[in-house]
Amino acid sequence: MKYLKTSAKIVGIMITTLLIFTLLITFFNYFNMIGKKTITILEIIGPVLTLFIGGFLIGKESKQNGWLEGLKLALIFIILIILFNYLGLRNHIEIKNLIYYLILTITCMFGSMVGINKNGKKERR
Repeated sequence: MKYLKTSAKIVGIMITTLLIFTLLITFFNYFNMIGKKTITILEIIGPVLTLFIGGFLIGKESKQNGWLEGLKLALIFIILIILFNYLGLRNHIEIKNLIYYLILTITCMFGSMVGINKNGKKERR
């Protein structure tokens, strides 16, 4: 039950971070403060950074197997994205989306491994 509460809290933090980041990108786009290429890059960097932070947080909370915790968190988040994209917006599955989801998964796993290593360094002192 503790794991479920921790995972739900971190997914909530990730969704909030992603919504704030999306709001900022929309604000900059609306007032033409940045170019289209920059917006495209920020649309890619936002979820990657969000999943890295989420993986880092779940890694700090876990005791072992950071990659596995990151994989679980990434799968939860990607399932939410897929449900929103394919059921809500009726987008089609494309190879570029699958590659993007793979990048997101690897980023979350890496963030979790970094987080668990940071957790281990605190315990040794």
